Amino acid sequence: MSRLPTLTYDRGTLLLHPPARSRGWMEYATWDDRVEKFRIQGINYREVVESLQQENTDFIDQAKAFQSLELNSQLQLEPYPHQSAALLAWKQSGRQGVVVLPTGAGKTLVAQLAMAATPRSTLIVVPTIDLMHQWYAQLLTAFPGTEIGLLGGGSRDRTPILIATYDSAAIQIESLGDLYGLLIFDECHHLPTDFYRVVAEYSIAPYRLGLSATPERSDGKHEDLGILIGKEVHRQTAADLAGSALAPYRVEQIKVKLSPEELNRYHELIQERDRFLRSQKISFGSIDGWQKFVRASCRSTEGRRAMLPHREAKEITLSTNGKLRILAEILARHYPESTLIFTSDNATVYRIAQTLLIPAITHHTPVKERHEILTHFRDGTYKTLVASQVLNEGVDVPAASIAVILSGTASPREYIQRLGRILRKGKADKQAILYEVISEGTSEERTSARRRGEMPEDNLVQSPAPVKVIQLPLKYDLNIDRSRKVAEADADSPPSDPDGSLKY
Repeated sequence: MSRLPTLTYDRGTLLLHPPARSRGWMEYATWDDRVEKFRIQGINYREVVESLQQENTDFIDQAKAFQSLELNSQLQLEPYPHQSAALLAWKQSGRQGVVVLPTGAGKTLVAQLAMAATPRSTLIVVPTIDLMHQWYAQLLTAFPGTEIGLLGGGSRDRTPILIATYDSAAIQIESLGDLYGLLIFDECHHLPTDFYRVVAEYSIAPYRLGLSATPERSDGKHEDLGILIGKEVHRQTAADLAGSALAPYRVEQIKVKLSPEELNRYHELIQERDRFLRSQKISFGSIDGWQKFVRASCRSTEGRRAMLPHREAKEITLSTNGKLRILAEILARHYPESTLIFTSDNATVYRIAQTLLIPAITHHTPVKERHEILTHFRDGTYKTLVASQVLNEGVDVPAASIAVILSGTASPREYIQRLGRILRKGKADKQAILYEVISEGTSEERTSARRRGEMPEDNLVQSPAPVKVIQLPLKYDLNIDRSRKVAEADADSPPSDPDGSLKY
């Protein structure tokens, strides 16, 4: 009597031995001469099992080491219609896929609802230590009595529910890949990198949820999320939720005129830089334009000379006294409302902090001091806070009403994340306002247009794109079925699935 084919887990891969007589599984398999067995990538566990089952092939599954959980769910918050709709869409897609919701729209609650509806051992992957601890505190409240552990920041737990940083998960995934049936990727746009993607590839988890406000990546690798997690199943923007789940908001752009001396000096510097760009056929309008410029500046004396005027020109646009005057006017106009000020560089942060006596946070700020500042901002002791890019992602920032962008990158993700910092609902009459302060007649106009989705043509040397004040964040052209209204999706959403209805 021949042995039954047996599926086992081996450090991120699957072994099927002896091979099954059916053929469907073979499209996922590669022969490994070292062990003389067929090897399959861990991520293909679900497809292989379903293929064997559909072809009525008897086999032994020894790869599956994840377990069912009895979760004592204490979720007190009633989900908004968009959260129920996201959960329903995810379940209807086989419990695989990406949910896109703006910052402040309750992505964490969607994940908790998914865990309650899919009670399996769960690995949650987050980008920062701060976020790891935030998730830990929230899950202790949501699922009391359930063993929850941490992986990262000195912790190395092995628990039915484990929260890990992307770094730690990628390092340990070979030994974790068979232990979890549900994977949750917070800020999942981090996943499609050469280092982090192994977390998804080496895991056999049949159920996967990705969460992000901005999954799109400039390198195009966000398309790999469909393979690593599943297709995008639900998307709503801040504009969709403004006035309901999120606070109503508006965006105001303020142009600051440079002094004649500053403007003349700026154009001189840009012309000097652009001569080098033309000689090297480098365009800042291309995806890798800046990287090419940096590499070129390291290779020759001419390149280094071109980088110096670029830096000086940038300093002029970032540090013009006109911006500080506008900032002071905005603060006076909205006092005592909670206000966040964002810049792209630490030097400007410190200048604002010293000039206007405002608490500041940068990546140099010690953890305890950062916590103290955020606590005082939360309780109203501090009405204003200035920060660089450190607050863009992965930090629990107390809700504010006013945000001021004094400088930033061309990244749409950064723009949407900063907008999201003021969208949490507070008092009933809250009106969130995002001010974007840019230097007129400089490259900041084009940078602003790019981060808001108004991309200029890709010419070698470009004139600033026409400025249009917008009140909506970016909407990406994705083929998503929006035919079902959120309210309808919520109304016919079934209750949490009983354990017996899950296949795995």
